[in-house]
Amino acid sequence: MSVGLHRARPSASRSTDAPLHGPIVAREFHIVGRVQGVGFRPFVYRLAEAYGLSGWVCNRAGTVAVLVQGDSGAVAHFGSDVIAKAPPLARPALAACRQKPATLSRGAARGFVILPSIDGDTRAAFVTPDHFACDDCLAELRDPTQRRYRYPFINCTQCGPRYTIIERLPYDRPNTAMAGFALCPDCRREYDEPRDRRHHAQPLACPVCGPRLSFHPRATGTHARAGNEAAGEDALAACVSALRAGLVVAVKGIGGYHLMCDATSADAVARLRAAKHRPHKPLAVMVGEEGDDRLDAARRIARLGEAEAAMLVDPIRPIVLVAKRSDAPLAADIAPGLSEIGVMLAYSPLHHLLLGDFGDPLVATSGNISGEPVLTDAGEAEARLGRIADAFLHHNRPIRRPADDPVYRAIAGRARPLRLGRGSAPLNMHLPVRLDRPVLAVGGQQKVTVALGWDERAVVSPHIGDLDTPSGFAVFRRVVADLQGLYGVTAERVVADAHPGYGGARWAQRCHLPLTRVFHHHAHASALAGEHEVREPMLVFTWDGAGYGADGTLWGGEALFGRPGAWRRVASFRPFALPGGEAAGREPWRSALALCWQTGATWPRGAVFADERLRHAWQRRLNAPETSAVGRLFDAAAALTGVADTASFEGQGPMWLEAVSHDGAPPIALPLDLGGDGVWRSDWAPLLPVLLDGGLSAGERGSILHASLAAALVDQARRAREEFGVAVVGLTGGCFQNRLLTQAALRALEAVGFRVLLAEAVPANDAGLSFGQIVEAACAGPS
Repeated sequence: MSVGLHRARPSASRSTDAPLHGPIVAREFHIVGRVQGVGFRPFVYRLAEAYGLSGWVCNRAGTVAVLVQGDSGAVAHFGSDVIAKAPPLARPALAACRQKPATLSRGAARGFVILPSIDGDTRAAFVTPDHFACDDCLAELRDPTQRRYRYPFINCTQCGPRYTIIERLPYDRPNTAMAGFALCPDCRREYDEPRDRRHHAQPLACPVCGPRLSFHPRATGTHARAGNEAAGEDALAACVSALRAGLVVAVKGIGGYHLMCDATSADAVARLRAAKHRPHKPLAVMVGEEGDDRLDAARRIARLGEAEAAMLVDPIRPIVLVAKRSDAPLAADIAPGLSEIGVMLAYSPLHHLLLGDFGDPLVATSGNISGEPVLTDAGEAEARLGRIADAFLHHNRPIRRPADDPVYRAIAGRARPLRLGRGSAPLNMHLPVRLDRPVLAVGGQQKVTVALGWDERAVVSPHIGDLDTPSGFAVFRRVVADLQGLYGVTAERVVADAHPGYGGARWAQRCHLPLTRVFHHHAHASALAGEHEVREPMLVFTWDGAGYGADGTLWGGEALFGRPGAWRRVASFRPFALPGGEAAGREPWRSALALCWQTGATWPRGAVFADERLRHAWQRRLNAPETSAVGRLFDAAAALTGVADTASFEGQGPMWLEAVSHDGAPPIALPLDLGGDGVWRSDWAPLLPVLLDGGLSAGERGSILHASLAAALVDQARRAREEFGVAVVGLTGGCFQNRLLTQAALRALEAVGFRVLLAEAVPANDAGLSFGQIVEAACAGPS
């Protein structure tokens, strides 16, 4: 499924490839899809005028109805062009076309009008994600002769905020966060003129009537260095001065706050890391648009492949993980331990002004406490970020719902989503079966999204975050209510992860709706199968850190055969017990000790971490659950090779290990045996001597691990083909965010004749669980 790459479309000019004359006819078109907030009604108006047609266009609760009358040839051309030549950001679909009685006689005066919107059933509506600043608005932003010169909130029907300012549908100004900003006479003329590119641009504003910036130094500490309070253009100048002084500024954007600082300053980056208690997790870098393809500034700090370049300029303007240049003028600690950095282009007018005035790349990391949702309110931002930010650049356009930046990584030649957010969500997905009643799915515990499903459709929310904190759980509850209210769909059933301790699952138990539990890895498999709408039985490898399995153990290295609603575990890995249980996720040394204790191997550095009490507890299986998780094997390898004994963020050990590893290493054969339960299991034990071999570099050992796991996967796939005749293989779960592993497995699978599917629209990690839960529950039948 496409991520929405921008493509040019023909303008709404008259076609000449068929005659326009014929009898007078009337047709009513009902158009669904993404037709809100993209200039669709003005486009219809101009198209009807171009063909000399009479009639009207009307927004009906998020869909568009059009009545046209005129020559039959012109009406036929209109019916084709209204879909084929729609505005670049529109995604229209023709739901119905009905013949109507013609009331217009030949030669009579003709006219076409845009009628006021009509409230009603919003279930068919598509809420438009937030858009990047378009070229027309950026040119105007930079033109001193224009009245919106250097105005940070410039927008038109083809750009600006959408999802984050909508309060309810239909998408009209009174139903948005702009309702409190009365249009000045100049803006009103633009808003009312159908031929103007700002006709019915709901966030429309100018310096006279629109939102304004304000700059606030932190109340204590660095007040003098940060400067004084300021407003408007002076606020922007004060922010740039603070950034040049090496300070951290919390900047309010479209979907929330960023914490920003000079990305070239080691001191500024170190201060941000220390204040945010974020010693290692990568920091995103924002650059301006430069050059014919907009990417010259990005190329000064990164090496861009074709997929990365295309994704950086995609309309959603995500953070894209790209290879860092060795001579990049960036602070060394932007992404410690990694060869990649997260880069995004400036996407709002405010960001363009900041980057243009500052002149260098800026760190632009989420304005939150680590693991929590991004902050959107000025008061809350100052209260929660007051110990991190030296100053705040606020604006007074309300953000109705948070939307963090989306994240993508190129794997196997295509950009794959790692996080949904501003610009990419709400994500609309087609369901393989029709739901008998609306369903809400609450995802997992980390990287949480929620999804709302009805009829043959599911809508996945932007990234919420982890549910381990009160603020994270508060936003979770808000998004649950908000999705239902926005689309006018009330859930009659809830789906949750089978893990009894997950916050979303506990909430689901208390919400007084029929509850369906879905096993974690079944949801992963169903998300992939549902996205690609696979009808035949398939084999899906679901590899991740851990998830509650059907036998009560922690799965994470599974191969599931079947289809949504009917998965069967056919392959896995030799299980091992994790000392300390969930603590192993942040302490890779625990997984390393587990492998050594399980096999009797000696790890010279193991005594640094463990005492006899921990080993005795592990032997008695006290807080030492069994797992088959490949993610924990990567953790163990990171510790055994000396890459990372502990982790300050999820996945740090495996990410650092991948960064030092390379492709093409010789694999070690892992024995594959059939268990009494009918499950084939690969034994990781032959890897231990290599991982413990100090004569090899960490990169050499990591490379062998990646190659061996990919080879073991292919061995399991071949066994499944022998037994079931399976031809289609899917790769999903957090481990398949690892490019080295995924591409090695993909090549090897295709070499032996498998068709391989990877995630394209829905993240392979836990962000995709909510969509998978809906697919799995729907295909399993009523409950």
